[in-house]
Amino acid sequence: MHPILSHLRRLFLFQCSLALVGGLLAWFLVEMHFASWAGALIFALPVLQLYGFMLTSAYYVCRSLPFSIRKAPKVLWVFGGATLFSSLVWLGFCLLWNSLITNVGFAWANVLLSNQVAIFLFCIGCVLYVMSLLAHDVLIAFENIRAAERQQAATQVLARDAELQLLRSQINPHFLFNSLNSISALTTFDADAARAMTIELGDFFRKTLAISERKTIRLAEELELCEHFLAIEKIRFGEKLIAQFEIEPATLGVQVPPMFLQPLIENAIKHGIYDLSQGGTIQLKSIMCDAHLHIAISNPIDQRSLIAAVNSTRGTGTGLKNIKARFENLYGGKASVSWQLSNIFFRVELSIPLVSARQTE
Repeated sequence: MHPILSHLRRLFLFQCSLALVGGLLAWFLVEMHFASWAGALIFALPVLQLYGFMLTSAYYVCRSLPFSIRKAPKVLWVFGGATLFSSLVWLGFCLLWNSLITNVGFAWANVLLSNQVAIFLFCIGCVLYVMSLLAHDVLIAFENIRAAERQQAATQVLARDAELQLLRSQINPHFLFNSLNSISALTTFDADAARAMTIELGDFFRKTLAISERKTIRLAEELELCEHFLAIEKIRFGEKLIAQFEIEPATLGVQVPPMFLQPLIENAIKHGIYDLSQGGTIQLKSIMCDAHLHIAISNPIDQRSLIAAVNSTRGTGTGLKNIKARFENLYGGKASVSWQLSNIFFRVELSIPLVSARQTE
């Protein structure tokens, strides 16, 4: 659509500009003693408003000759021809309108249109049309820039979605691989526990299928999945594995990415509890502060597994690197992931922008 006629604010400014030019033209006619103020205004304002509709045709002239194919001869032929034609029509408007004013009995409003005045009006028409061509060229350039920005933004969204889908698709195979290893280990000394873990694993994956296609879920749903995962792991570790959740009730409705806590709890078991003969406690806390959901996961760690844990957090697996990549895709720089590693514990801290369930459902 036309960038001026389809935009009320631009159309208003355009009409105001034409009125201003009409006032200047009337002033010139009065100063040159070609008309009185009343006659000059009655002549100038209507013809300028009428010519304004012809000036808008410059948009289509500019669109017919895109920047990429413009060459000097073609520009002079197309733009020059449109300018001369429009100026001649404008001059015809002026002569016809002045004649109508005289014929209806308003001789006092007649403008003395001599040959010099006619040439001057023709030149005014040319100048106005050239200015309209330049202005519409600028508008078209801005339109192209905005279109390119929208296309780039759409491309980035598609790229982020594709990358996010790839990252999410890595989680379930990773978890399944580790779970099957656990079942395989149990079959050698506790077949009943292996059977129970297999059943729990099947139930767990049935629940994950319900949320796998959702961009975000409530924290309460994510915690439920984590508790189910811990139930599976407790079959293997027994009393060695203890989990403590300190959840602020107000955080349960916050929208979070699905399956983002489970890999962290899995790492806490794999690189912490697994290497401790006496086992240990995994602590998970959640609070809301400064318009963000803050989650901390900590677990004890054996000093001998310190190097392995460091390598894990810097590796190419699905651990912290995956969580950081998912957060970057979903929240940009508004979310953060950090961790602390010492001789006795490992702690992960997550910060996610608050989004209530109502905003996303």
